Amino acid sequence: MASLEKVSKVGIVMGSDSDMPVMAKAADILEELNIPYEMTIISAHREPDVFFEYAKSAEEKGFKVIIAGAGMAAHLPGMCAAIFPMPVIGIPMHTTSLGGRDSLYSIVQMPSGIPVATVAINGGANAGLLAAKILATSDADLLQRLKDYSASLKDQVVNKDAKLKEVGYKAYLDGMKK
Repeated sequence: MASLEKVSKVGIVMGSDSDMPVMAKAADILEELNIPYEMTIISAHREPDVFFEYAKSAEEKGFKVIIAGAGMAAHLPGMCAAIFPMPVIGIPMHTTSLGGRDSLYSIVQMPSGIPVATVAINGGANAGLLAAKILATSDADLLQRLKDYSASLKDQVVNKDAKLKEVGYKAYLDGMKK
């Protein structure tokens, strides 16, 4: 979905295809809210020239926000923020060695002047929602779609509570296991 007819765009970038399941959650949210995006795999460490070109040309491409996912040393979001003049949202990836804390600390501890908004470890959906909220500050139609999305979340909880009251917690739990 790289070319909807809208000006606002989001760049989704990850350092490895192993990050794809998490980054796909951001893309799913953007698609649900009808926000155009471009998804790319670039290693800031293994192909720095390609990375620099990506980050330097992002504004020219029309990106308003970049969502960058990274694990371990997690340099991709911070380097995007150092080059791209608009908001960058970092997604720390879960890692086997430190459970993603390494990624989280690397992304959230940026030096003064280079901010990166950071979501939870593996927080792809929230990154997509945060990007949408940033774009909605200047897009009334998108703001309404976000309000509708939030209302649907409330409806889901109300429906789950009604089901719990109807069937009881044991049957509810049994239904969750299937």
